[in-house]
Amino acid sequence: MALFPKPYADAVQKWRVPSGIALAALFALLSDPVPPTLVLGLPFCLLGLAIRAWAAGHLRKDESLTVSGPYAFVRNPLYIGSLLAALGCVIAAAKAELALLAGAYFLLVYLPVVELEEQHLAELFSEFGEYARRVRAFLPTLPDHIPPERFSFALYRRNREQRALYGLAAVYAFLIFKSAWRAM
Repeated sequence: MALFPKPYADAVQKWRVPSGIALAALFALLSDPVPPTLVLGLPFCLLGLAIRAWAAGHLRKDESLTVSGPYAFVRNPLYIGSLLAALGCVIAAAKAELALLAGAYFLLVYLPVVELEEQHLAELFSEFGEYARRVRAFLPTLPDHIPPERFSFALYRRNREQRALYGLAAVYAFLIFKSAWRAM
């Protein structure tokens, strides 16, 4: 059963990347970072990027159902990585209101997109239903068996995951600059 009307989910899927960029810009502008919050937020950002990178190095979009790497533990590791990176940015930004904004964005944008993606995977791959019964969407589980496929840097590049690194680096650099500017 779909939680979100399809026209809404289709619209947010189309606009999720541009709206994410706008959200990052808003975070940067409304933030009030100080050195301790920048230090506290950074590990979450790095962990989020690492999970995204690990996932992207296993993901073969629309070619096969990805069940190796982090996908053996959770169905949506890219989104979990994004959430952790966003949490790091919220901590670094030092504004509680931005946590509410990020939470609303996740609920109103990412959840409908995940729903659409899972419908798409179920149509493409007959084994998706069994995979979804075994592996939770967002809470990691310990798998009975871990597929032997290894991380592929070629897949990481093909999935253009380096863009997440560049984007987060730009946002964090701005937060550091803003903190330093305010301290002058």
